[in-house]
Amino acid sequence: MKTRTYFLAASAAALLLFAASASAHKVSVFAYADSGKIYTESYFQNGDPVANGGLKVYDSSDNLVAEGVTDNQGLFVFEIPRVDDFRIVIDAGMGHKSSFTLKKSRVEAEIKSGGQP
Repeated sequence: MKTRTYFLAASAAALLLFAASASAHKVSVFAYADSGKIYTESYFQNGDPVANGGLKVYDSSDNLVAEGVTDNQGLFVFEIPRVDDFRIVIDAGMGHKSSFTLKKSRVEAEIKSGGQP
């Protein structure tokens, strides 16, 4: 009986440690338009940047319009190809992926304020 209790306690502790570790590696990506470009920022839940993460950008028709790798600060910048919704997908490796949609209205607002597509 004691062995079973120790086993259950150890299993519960391992599960809690695994869950905490998994959530610490959650990845996020954010993007905004400025001066005719789209700026992306990718980071882990603890605030560390996603360095050398694969980043792909898709338009509203799911066409790939840009791709590249984040720098050491988790940043990636590209020219606005046209006014559209853009889905930005970051792949930080080991199954850590996230996406962000930059709405067409935000891109249009940037263009109207003086940025060039």
